[in-house]
Amino acid sequence: MENLMETVHKMSGVCECGVDHKTAVKDIRIGSRISEELGDILRANEFAERLLIVGDRKTVAAAGAFEKSLSGYRKEYHIFDDLRVAEMRHVELIEEIIRGRDISVLAIGTGSIHDPCRLACARQDKKLCLFATAPSMDGFASYSSPIVDQGFKQSYPAKSPEVIIGDTRILAKSPVELKSAGFGDMMAKYVGLCDWKISSLLSGEIYCPKVALLTRNAVDRLINMADKVTHEDEDTAGEIFASLIKTGLGMSFTQNSRPASGSEHIIAHLIECLQLKDGIIPNYHGEDIGVCTLEMLEYYRKLTNPKTIHAKKEMVDWDDVYAFYGDMADNVRILNTPDTITDQVTPEDLEKNWAEIRKIVRSVPSAEECRAAMNKAKCKLTVEDIGKEPEFFQNCVKYSPYMRRRLTLLRLKDMII
Repeated sequence: MENLMETVHKMSGVCECGVDHKTAVKDIRIGSRISEELGDILRANEFAERLLIVGDRKTVAAAGAFEKSLSGYRKEYHIFDDLRVAEMRHVELIEEIIRGRDISVLAIGTGSIHDPCRLACARQDKKLCLFATAPSMDGFASYSSPIVDQGFKQSYPAKSPEVIIGDTRILAKSPVELKSAGFGDMMAKYVGLCDWKISSLLSGEIYCPKVALLTRNAVDRLINMADKVTHEDEDTAGEIFASLIKTGLGMSFTQNSRPASGSEHIIAHLIECLQLKDGIIPNYHGEDIGVCTLEMLEYYRKLTNPKTIHAKKEMVDWDDVYAFYGDMADNVRILNTPDTITDQVTPEDLEKNWAEIRKIVRSVPSAEECRAAMNKAKCKLTVEDIGKEPEFFQNCVKYSPYMRRRLTLLRLKDMII
């Protein structure tokens, strides 16, 4: 198992891209029974003697006997029943517990547990350890937290954890559907990297080749392990977890989610918002993300089939967009006024750079290649597999570009004749 802290040290500092790459991550431990050393690891990283342990019933049960190593700590607990969706009220609840106290946080679980802790600890300047119970998503090291607030999901600047723990014995035993979801989330990097580079090409957004390569190498390595993803094997679980952390480190170094997410994540976030509005508990994050990734990889190839294009200025029927978003319309309006993200892209620039855009889209594996790998990893593959009606899904594709101030190829589709 490679030493990921060596990657951190190698990548840190002022880069040729102009960004000072840094992260709060001080210690990454991946190994069999590493949870038995948890107390010593936290002490070595100067965590407070008072520790708030946050999880839900399932994640704490999956973590096993981790508490045995925490002798000497004054432990407090906030255990949710079954936390599937991270909401702002969860952030505020954790904030209230830790505000003004000499206390650190140990988050047991994955995204929906980690994201509120990451934001709460950032706001209250508390140390955070993320203890993974499944390799189901890639945000372990990121600086952003996707949180639902009043029905609208968006990413908030948060913090990286100081410590990340992955006990391969626990990860290997995690449910197959969570392992598959993590694989689906990783496949999304192919779309995200395309969108990031295209945006840089057209808008001058900062793009870091080193961070992009870190992410690309991680996902390429994982796609070659597709047939092993669901096995109860510690070595494979450790390799998968290391790949997930690498893409999270990429987000940490850029201070945003660009290296790891693009149009596919925005579609999935809109799906989640609409389902929550209807009282439906969303699928696991990576399940929807994986299907959205396949759809976008296929759509991007078709969109860029023509070798030349005629482009036009984007014309949006904003009344139609706001009508679709309903109660969320004010959030969308804020992101698109007084100007919108495509104002900086001229039709002439789009036409001039079209050959390079086609090259970027074809630099990643095709939808067919990713679908074959995802099938080996027992991922959900179709809109039907994730329980969505075709019309509902297509509406989410159509209207999703307006819920983020982020340039993607999907957002540019209406400029292409």
